[in-house]
Amino acid sequence: MNESVGLALLFSFFAGAATAVGGLLAFVIKKENLSALSIGLGLSAGVMIYVSFMELLPQAQTALQTQANGRWVSTGLFFAGILVAWSVDYFLPSHHVEMHTLDSSAQLKRLGLFTALVLAIHNLPEGLATFMATLKNPALGVSVAVAVALHNIPEGIAVALPVFHATGSRQKAFWYSALSGLAEPVGALIGFLLLRRFLHEAVFGVLFAVISGIMVYVALDELLPTAHEYGEGHHVIWGVIGGMAVMAVSLRLL
Repeated sequence: MNESVGLALLFSFFAGAATAVGGLLAFVIKKENLSALSIGLGLSAGVMIYVSFMELLPQAQTALQTQANGRWVSTGLFFAGILVAWSVDYFLPSHHVEMHTLDSSAQLKRLGLFTALVLAIHNLPEGLATFMATLKNPALGVSVAVAVALHNIPEGIAVALPVFHATGSRQKAFWYSALSGLAEPVGALIGFLLLRRFLHEAVFGVLFAVISGIMVYVALDELLPTAHEYGEGHHVIWGVIGGMAVMAVSLRLL
C-alpha cells in the first residue's frame, strides 16, 4: 500500500510539474505564430476526451455494476462532474490569457500572479484524479497523468507569459508557473488523507465517473475554444485526433 501511495504521489507531482514545462516554453513561443500552441491544445483535448470516455467512465461503470442501477448512477455522476467543473468556472474568474494583447496590458504582473492562484485552485481536483487513478490501477494512472500534464503545459504558459513581459525576469516567470502546478500533489495528499478510510470499489467508481465529467468539460470549454482562437480549424482537429491516437496506442501497450 505504501508503495502504491508513493507511486500515486509521484504521478501527481509529474502531472503538476508540467506547468513548469509551459513556463519554459513561454520564452520560445512567438506571439505572432501560435499554431504550435493551437496544435498542442488540441492534442491535450484529444487525450482528455479519449481517456475520459474510453478508460475512466468504463472503469466507473464496472466498479458500480454491483450497485442498484449502477450504469445510471455512473452516467449521472459523469454529468455531476461536468456541473462541478462548471461551478468552479462560475465562481472563479477566468484564467484565460489574451496573448495577442499582452504588450498593451498595464497590469501584466498582477494578471500572471492571479492566474497562478486560480490555476492552483483548479489543479487541486486534478491532482486527486491522478492520485486515485494510480492507486486503483497504475496503468490507468499513467494515462490520466499524461492527460493532465498535457493540459497543464498551456496553463504554465498562461502564467509565465504575463509575468515575463511585465518583469523581464525569466526566473520569476518560471517559478510562478511551476508553483501553480504544486497544487496537484497537494490536492492528491489532502484527498487521500480524507478518503483513505473509505476507499473501496464503489468509491473509486464514483470518483472516476465524476473525474471523467470534469475532464470532458475542461477539454470542451477551455482547451478547444482556446485552440481555435490561436490556430486554424484543421490544425486543431488534427491535434485532437493525434492526441486520441497517441493515447489509444499507449493504453494498448501499457
